[in-house]
Amino acid sequence: MARAVVPVLLRRVAAEMALLTAVGVFMALLGPFGSGANPMGERFVYWLSLILGGGVFGVAIDELLGRRLAGFWRRLAVDSLLMTPAVTGLVQLVAHLMFGVGTPLPALPGLAFQVLVVCIAVMALRQLAWRDSKVTIVEVPAGEPDTAAAFRQRLSARRREAVLLAVQAEDHYLRVHTDAGEDLITLRFADALAELAATPGFRTHRSWWVAAPALDAVRWRRGRGEARLSSGLMVPVSRSHAAALKQAGWR
Repeated sequence: MARAVVPVLLRRVAAEMALLTAVGVFMALLGPFGSGANPMGERFVYWLSLILGGGVFGVAIDELLGRRLAGFWRRLAVDSLLMTPAVTGLVQLVAHLMFGVGTPLPALPGLAFQVLVVCIAVMALRQLAWRDSKVTIVEVPAGEPDTAAAFRQRLSARRREAVLLAVQAEDHYLRVHTDAGEDLITLRFADALAELAATPGFRTHRSWWVAAPALDAVRWRRGRGEARLSSGLMVPVSRSHAAALKQAGWR
């Protein structure tokens, strides 16, 4: 099923902004780092400016680099450390514009540490929020045929229109993972691979096939690997099927 990329991206951006706004409101109500002494209106403007503005830096860094990093803590550390200098500069700018004050040079390390703490909290919350998300961006140009249409007809009515994420062989059955849940169908894995031959994807294991747009990150270890899908599902990558992923840029 072809899905327009722009509406999905807009929904994703709206969800990102909603999450960051909620964090900004919480920080304004909490009033940490001495901001509680300011009037409530100023606190809302101050914290929403910082969290939304800083969040843009964090999301951009995560989309460019973080999503390629396997592991929650490694991704969190890279995102938080890289965004801290830019957000520290943003804090100084907002403080100057709103209150006419700046941070003396000797106090900058302390300010940067406070910013890092907030960055870690915000990016950790974002990762946890998206880890169980079922949002999947499938870039299929408008008018392109649905190459998985025949296979999709085997699914329940609820999931025939869903985004196909992965197919997992289980004895004489196949567990089909979609963004609307899972279906268990009766079909040989070889026949499923034949029906999905024209669909962009990878066979990652003797019992797994994943849709290419669903891949979020791949972690390698001694020739083997583990792929994380955009739904949070973890899929094994065997040595014998690693080459195709690496050739596609998942190194």
